[in-house]
Amino acid sequence: MNIWVNEQIDPSGMIHACIASCDEEQANSCHESFENNLSQQQKLDGWIARLRIVKSWDEVPVNALKLN
Repeated sequence: MNIWVNEQIDPSGMIHACIASCDEEQANSCHESFENNLSQQQKLDGWIARLRIVKSWDEVPVNALKLN
């Protein structure tokens, strides 16, 4: 099973938003939204939107919104 984890991360590495889903299409849409919601200044400052795949819910950050 693949779980897609979307994270918005500040320059210090702190996760400010996290959504996890088993639906790849939903995850890609969320990633696009996370990316688009970062301002140019945030991007210049080092903020990133990251999409990664994990194999277990145990690997998903505890503060994530989990969509099944």
